[in-house]
Amino acid sequence: MGLLADLNTEVKDIFAGVWEVTTGQVVPDPEHLKLTNNARHFSRATVLYADLSGSTNLVNSQPWSRAGEIFKSYLACAARIIRSLDGQITSYDGDRVMAVFLGDTQTSNAAKCALQINWAVLNIVNPALKRQYSDSDYAVKQVVGIDTSEIRAARIGIRGGNDLVWIGRAANYAAKLTECRNDYPTWITQEAYDKLADWAKTGGNPKQSMWTEFKWTAMNNIKVYGSTWHWSFE
Repeated sequence: MGLLADLNTEVKDIFAGVWEVTTGQVVPDPEHLKLTNNARHFSRATVLYADLSGSTNLVNSQPWSRAGEIFKSYLACAARIIRSLDGQITSYDGDRVMAVFLGDTQTSNAAKCALQINWAVLNIVNPALKRQYSDSDYAVKQVVGIDTSEIRAARIGIRGGNDLVWIGRAANYAAKLTECRNDYPTWITQEAYDKLADWAKTGGNPKQSMWTEFKWTAMNNIKVYGSTWHWSFE
């Protein structure tokens, strides 16, 4: 069979196939799911996207080696912080990383993670960049988006080249929130905000809210929250 016939058959089978869905408790590896219509269901999961802002300008304005060092530094910090707060890294996409958080404190952990990524950029990445390249005024900026919802994971691709796709609002909204203004490096939906524990809502001495309410104009003016706060760690 030729490629055209193979694709016609495969797409027809996908649309005609009956979904086999099992309940998930942990983030699956791709090989734990079939390439047919097979999905893992989560009654709720929190999705985090950490995205480096202005990456097109970065590669256009900086030497390739410096741009690569910025990519690697940012994603290394984000990935280590995600894992330290029990998040599971599910994919890298160029200049951003996606993670899924499960468990009773999943959304609070994700919010803390976002604020710690902001701290790492301000106190680790940018100072190291300035020390190495004192002649440059380039500073790393980034945005983290977070949402929580019911979600399903399915395996996509072909044998020898496949991964997971996350089907549900949280994955789409979290990714789209990274397009918001980067003077607020962390953005969460109303649903995520409502799930935050008090320790993830307020900070400082005296205690005050770490979150500012906005209308998300790109999404029919739904309520979202932005934060400029950062959370230090050792």
